[in-house]
Amino acid sequence: MTAHSAPVVRFAPSPTGFLHIGNARPALLNWLYALNHGGRFVLRLDDTDQVRSTREYADAVSEDLAWLGIEPDVFVRQSDRLDIYDRAVETLKAKGVLYPCYETPDELDRRRKRQLARGKPPIYDRAALSLTAEQRAALEAEGRTPHWRFLLDHRVVRWTDLSRGAVEVDTASLSDPVLVRADGTYLYTLPSVVDDLDLGITHVIRGEDHITNTAVQIALIQALDGAVPTFAHTNLLTTASGEGLSKRLGHLSLRGLREQGIEAMAVASLAVLVGSAEAVRPVASLEELAKLVDLARLSHAPAKFDEAELASLNAKLLHGFSYGAVQRRLRLLGVEGGETFWLAVRGNLERLADAREWWRVVAGPIDPVIEDHAFTATAADLLPPEPWNATTWKEWTNALKAATGVGGRSLFMPLRLALTAHDHGPELAALLPLIGGAKAAARLRGERA
Repeated sequence: MTAHSAPVVRFAPSPTGFLHIGNARPALLNWLYALNHGGRFVLRLDDTDQVRSTREYADAVSEDLAWLGIEPDVFVRQSDRLDIYDRAVETLKAKGVLYPCYETPDELDRRRKRQLARGKPPIYDRAALSLTAEQRAALEAEGRTPHWRFLLDHRVVRWTDLSRGAVEVDTASLSDPVLVRADGTYLYTLPSVVDDLDLGITHVIRGEDHITNTAVQIALIQALDGAVPTFAHTNLLTTASGEGLSKRLGHLSLRGLREQGIEAMAVASLAVLVGSAEAVRPVASLEELAKLVDLARLSHAPAKFDEAELASLNAKLLHGFSYGAVQRRLRLLGVEGGETFWLAVRGNLERLADAREWWRVVAGPIDPVIEDHAFTATAADLLPPEPWNATTWKEWTNALKAATGVGGRSLFMPLRLALTAHDHGPELAALLPLIGGAKAAARLRGERA
């Protein structure tokens, strides 16, 4: 990247399931890198798997990214670009680096097992390269259709990785990759490389599980006379127990987390900061998060995604929200009370939807919990006249303590149970003026109000 050019990054999921938290990490790292450097973000759906790719999952990708705050500058589907891949195939064939192979899957499997039994690496032996034209014609006459492999030149491929530094892979240790199946459909590698070249991708930021793929892709890019992008291979997210994340873990899908009431920035904060040099903490915006991202300072060890830590981050994030940040969402939840109510309850919320319960407590009606009718009746008699403010609670409870001789938890808990029907919750000094005199008096006397 020159001083005057801006990066072009991409996120390329397969629409074969709902995005999960492990997908969120590369999506966010790409978006934040572009944000930091004034770049562009390409969303590319790798949807050439016609059996498993669905419109539902494709639509969900866009919805989930929008929820995270990611708005692509360019959107493409590989299924719309097959003619570009076809032209690349012809180019590779003309250069003699894409060759036909006729082995069946069973034959390849038996060959790999023989190699392993002899202590040899199970890589393709390039037997198809020695076939004569007559032998190929005979195989096709049997009804065999070839798959096509890319001829690696068995050199050491080196690159400087933004996350891992100097990386090298000896392609002599790899099988020539299949680029085109026998049925004519494409595997991941060729469309990915062709798209990166065609769309001008300058930086490929993805998980470390793609390092070996990168060596193959660099060789393929060079065979197509393209410019090799800058790569960054980041550590992967695992579950708290160290298991790999997959689309079958529905509860860790972005959609599932959203339905559980998790804030998008809680997900983004944990997905990006875990396994980095930065302390994991709630970050209020993607712009702020972008300033914390340094690909070179990511750990090389897997990063563990802890759902308990996510819940804690979510609560901390809510506790810092201004009323303006949640006003519209509270209205959609049916929660009124304005800023005064929000400031009274936000410190006790784990999910924004929890505010509904505290609004129900304030607005009523609720069934009070009375432990000592005589005590709460006395409390009702001593309620000061309105208007009430933040000092009313202290004045009232001081008067009640003086009248009854009851103090501490023995005084406060019966009042909390009578006024809210909960044994925990926001400060009553803030809630009492919101509940108001009439409801407070009725509840203290055991009436539904």
